[in-house]
Amino acid sequence: MVSVVGGGAAGMMAAIIAARNGHKVHLYEKNEKLGKKIYITGKGRCNITNAADMEQLFANVVTNRKFLYSAFYGFDNMQTISFFEELGVKTKIERGERVFPLSDKSSDVINGLYKELQRLGVKIFLQTTVLDIITSDDSIKAIEIEKNGKKERVDTAAVIVATGGLSYPSTGSTGDGYQFAKKTGHTVTRLSQALVPFQIKEDYVKQMQGLSLRNVEARVFAGNKKIYENFGEMLFTHFGVSGPLILSASSYVASFIGKKDITLQIDCKPALNAEQLDARLVRDFSEMPNKQFKHGLDKLLPRKMIPVILELSGISPDKPIHSITKEERHKIVHLLKNLELHVERLRGYNEAIITQGGVSVKEINASTMESTKIHKLYFVGEVLDLDALTGGFNLQIAWSTGFLAGSQVEE
Repeated sequence: MVSVVGGGAAGMMAAIIAARNGHKVHLYEKNEKLGKKIYITGKGRCNITNAADMEQLFANVVTNRKFLYSAFYGFDNMQTISFFEELGVKTKIERGERVFPLSDKSSDVINGLYKELQRLGVKIFLQTTVLDIITSDDSIKAIEIEKNGKKERVDTAAVIVATGGLSYPSTGSTGDGYQFAKKTGHTVTRLSQALVPFQIKEDYVKQMQGLSLRNVEARVFAGNKKIYENFGEMLFTHFGVSGPLILSASSYVASFIGKKDITLQIDCKPALNAEQLDARLVRDFSEMPNKQFKHGLDKLLPRKMIPVILELSGISPDKPIHSITKEERHKIVHLLKNLELHVERLRGYNEAIITQGGVSVKEINASTMESTKIHKLYFVGEVLDLDALTGGFNLQIAWSTGFLAGSQVEE
């Protein structure tokens, strides 16, 4: 018998493939239902995967991308789409090659997987916690489970650990897999929240709460070293900044938090260089020379941003536009091209999409997902030291590693 611990994306995939290969499979989930985290992904729509080419797929993996060579080529994004279509989950491709169910309902993804598990005769144990993985002579012997306060030992030939990380603990991701890994002699690398908003030191971000900026450029520095630069969409919140661009940046920041000062620079007008932006200001100002400066940026900036830029510029809001000097104009241009914010910290795991760090991939066979320390013990999905950017890439890691373990598991 194969025991799969965790009924999320990687666990359900592993259970399905193992069952298709003729194994008797038990799937253990401590929640009252399967796929709790899938349910909230993509704002409830479930960004199943990304339809980018293989080069882009690898480029969007942040940690240990080479380890995923066998997994991605063994079950790639196109196979993922086909897999779900065969389960009756029709898909569509949106901006950024992101793949969603046609219905925009993550529940359809979960239902498709659940029906396939049932069809294959996988025995599903809900509200059942796996307490321990019992080994002897570097081999799997049994698991200890608890249901309704009763503990029980269940003999098993193989175990696939698919317990997720620490992100969104309300979905059941409470780090159980890391404890199993440590107890069985595995290394767990430094853990951190990732794909998570930034808490910002500057108070004025609160004035821009709710403001979404599209097509801006973000540059992130750890000390004097630039660690991230990209274009995209961001959002100001009551505590700092969020949005796809910021979430992706956070994956490169985690290892520097507490060690270096983290600075975020935003280019609000990346389509214009400094000279072009200055020319734009000159043109706007020439149309309203007698108005006050506080009315001079109406055409250029969102309403919520104007008071902040006025304050940071140091120019009197009541100053007539025709009196603004070339130097003052250049200061405005510099501000808009280099709006600087200081990162106080990353927000908590309850706001993080994924966990960075996990079971060291140096102790996992990349061709099978089997531990190199314990025979017939497999680790898949977020519990591993693997993570990627937003856009469906992390779920693809779950599907690919789950598929590989399910197809390679031995009893």
